[in-house]
Amino acid sequence: MIQIAPGTRVYLACRPVDMRRGFDGLSADVVNKLHADPYSGHMFLFRGKSGGYLKVLYWDGTGMCLFSKRLEQGKFVWPSIVDGALQLTPAQMALLIEGIDWRRTVAPNLPKRPEMA
Repeated sequence: MIQIAPGTRVYLACRPVDMRRGFDGLSADVVNKLHADPYSGHMFLFRGKSGGYLKVLYWDGTGMCLFSKRLEQGKFVWPSIVDGALQLTPAQMALLIEGIDWRRTVAPNLPKRPEMA
C-alpha cells in the first residue's frame, strides 16, 4: 500500500500512454498533456492501451518515484479516453490499484469549517 501524505492530490491521466516510458517520459507527459508540475508532490497515474498495467509517478521531496503494477487477470478501471486528467481521492486510488471499480464509490463532502459563535 502506498502511503499518501495529507494534501496530496491524485491525478489520473485519461489517455493511455506507452508503458515503456520511464521517469523522464512520464514527467514530460505530466507537463505537456496534464499541464501540471511533476515535482509538485502530487501523484500521477498512467495506464497502457491493454489496460492491465499501471504506473504511478510521484515526487517525494528527495527524488522521483515510479511505481508500477501489472494485473494478472482483468484490467484497471479507467474513465473514457479524453484529454486531460481526472482527480481521484486517495481511497479511490487504493481501490483502483487493487483492480476494484473505484467509480462506484462516492467521496463524502468535506465538513464545513466550524464558525465561532
